[in-house]
Amino acid sequence: MSTTGKTLVRGDQIGGYSLEDVEARLESGKGISGVCKTDLPTPSLLLDLDLFEANIETLARHAASRSIGLRPHSKTHKCPEVARRQLEAGALGISTATVSEAETMARAGISGLLITSEIADPNKFQRLVRLTRHHPDTMAVVDHPWQAEKMNEAAEAGGVRLNIMVDIDPANRRTGVEAGEPALRLARKVDRLPHLNLRGVHCYCGKSSHVHGFEERRRHSMKSLAAPLETFFRMKQEGLPVEIFSGCSTGTYNIDPEIEGITEMQAGSYVFMDLDYRLIGGRGGEFYDDFKSALTVLSTVTSRNLPGQATLDAGLKAFSTDRAFGPQPVGIEGAGFRWGGDEHGILVLDGAAADVRLGEKLEFYPPHCDPTVNLYDRIYCTRGDQVVDVWPILARGHR
Repeated sequence: MSTTGKTLVRGDQIGGYSLEDVEARLESGKGISGVCKTDLPTPSLLLDLDLFEANIETLARHAASRSIGLRPHSKTHKCPEVARRQLEAGALGISTATVSEAETMARAGISGLLITSEIADPNKFQRLVRLTRHHPDTMAVVDHPWQAEKMNEAAEAGGVRLNIMVDIDPANRRTGVEAGEPALRLARKVDRLPHLNLRGVHCYCGKSSHVHGFEERRRHSMKSLAAPLETFFRMKQEGLPVEIFSGCSTGTYNIDPEIEGITEMQAGSYVFMDLDYRLIGGRGGEFYDDFKSALTVLSTVTSRNLPGQATLDAGLKAFSTDRAFGPQPVGIEGAGFRWGGDEHGILVLDGAAADVRLGEKLEFYPPHCDPTVNLYDRIYCTRGDQVVDVWPILARGHR
């Protein structure tokens, strides 16, 4: 069943259909026959379903072949419809970055939730308790005894037991307790608190995921995970009830499962992909193409008066801006991009293999998929040039 309609803007038109008609047709299974990419307002977020489905199948098949669990990270897509498809392909649950993402997924019927960012807000402790009451398999992370004590107090007041993972820092220097005795002390503390269930270790090394070159990335990941894994084994030797070691990114999906002790992967970007990941290099080549670029942003050429450039209606508010490079046009070899402002991007055509027309609609690969997706209310799903579904990005923003 389609989840479209909840966030569509009334009165708008897509290819001759009102968005009310689009909603009704999709909910009834009739589809929106005849609607093309070029009918869409711009900028719009597009998802090539053929490539997206292939990406999901590729990682699911890899995880099964390595007998490792898959709990994909929803911070990439923030979309329950994507999460459903990941679960249908064999994922054991879904990771979320925030409590609000977890709440959104839970309302859509998604279970097996792991909140991977620390919580230190009384409001969020209470929301975690409410979430766990309705979804008892929800897990959260701690990296300090204070968090564990506050969660225990909230769990006691709410009449639940919270499932807790000890977050160990793999030298990211962002969150996490130090491996070794500090992590062991925290695990013992969690295990002693009467309203907490110690479940395992969370250890996600974001630095490893973007190391350039496969062999260098492999060395970096193995070195980063060595001390956390040794700590995990020591917890087991002490008889602590740790069963999960959760980590592993899109960039290390074919590295970390080979390391003894890791039980599940959190890869997220693999479903969409972006330019940043493509540049890290693959096992056998200059570009990382194990997963295909399924996500693009559709834009319109709005001005063509200046030689060697075209102005677009997609600027700082249409793409992520956290990388040193901008988006890349699809199918226009030799063209460049520079920012033109909040609502404007500049397509640089000097040396490009093709020209563009005023009013032409062009697709662009985003620099970084996660923060790009967070800018949009919906994803238009396509097969070829046809729009076949619309999925709301229900978990975007902060609550």
